[in-house]
Amino acid sequence: MTKNNFLKFLVFSLFFSFGEGYSQNLSIEQMEFLTNQWKGERFFDGRPKVAEDILDRMKKVTIEEAWGVLRNEGFHNQFEGGWQPLHNDVTLVGRAVTVQYMPNRPDVANQIITQGRENGELGNTNSWPIDRLVEGDIYVADAFGKIIDGTLIGDNLGNAIYAKSKNGVVFNASSRDMEGLSEIEGFNAFVKGWHPSFLTEVMLVSVNYPIRMGAATVLPGDVVLAKKEGVIFIPSFLAEKVVVTSEVIRLRDLFGITRLREGKYTPGQIDNKWSEEIEKDFEQWLKDHIDELPVPKEQIRVLLKNRTW
Repeated sequence: MTKNNFLKFLVFSLFFSFGEGYSQNLSIEQMEFLTNQWKGERFFDGRPKVAEDILDRMKKVTIEEAWGVLRNEGFHNQFEGGWQPLHNDVTLVGRAVTVQYMPNRPDVANQIITQGRENGELGNTNSWPIDRLVEGDIYVADAFGKIIDGTLIGDNLGNAIYAKSKNGVVFNASSRDMEGLSEIEGFNAFVKGWHPSFLTEVMLVSVNYPIRMGAATVLPGDVVLAKKEGVIFIPSFLAEKVVVTSEVIRLRDLFGITRLREGKYTPGQIDNKWSEEIEKDFEQWLKDHIDELPVPKEQIRVLLKNRTW
């Protein structure tokens, strides 16, 4: 298949492939095409599988640090604010499982439900994506910002999500049962609102397709970094760069603060481009304090070896 023909096929299949029946998932070929800059391991469905180590280290990255790296790489539409987190103080990090909901249209919804039942799907459609979750995933759903009657989950589905993913959700929609959800230890939800109503007049259209989350474009396998100031969606192939850049900034800031407190350098020396003397001092400081710094020792050794700062 030529590139142009594949693009036509991809655009068409983002909606309905009536020739072979409706499919709620990208094919492996389509997934690899959209995420072609990812060169690492993938899940069975083709979704990028960012390493657990990167996800763990991502928890210490600030939104500003991640945003700066993405902007420098030309990614200007990966952040969305205006959330109402379940817990303001619990950082949410994981790989995106993307889900698209639209306002209900009975003829389309009935076809989707019929096809889903034939494929073995059970329960209401808002529970179908949960079966696809694995540990480390985040259920990321666009339901067009609906609040009243837009509650994608309550505490029952919240428990099911946490059992599968050990993680949480990010919804451009609302949730219900805040009190019950808050009792799930380790779970967090970033939603656009909370409401006691039930989900109605919403239909599931796709799972693991590209979606829009407010001002951000999200692909399956993107790394989600959610903190109280907002949510940033990091392309899988840039996740490690975001983490390493953050760790370098963290180390340089700590070194600078330490030396300022000691009176070794002036604020002007630290706040400007460092001299070669300061750079060498920083390198020796890393070696001397490697066991007590807030960055994994192995990563510091890599930084020292490559002098990548």
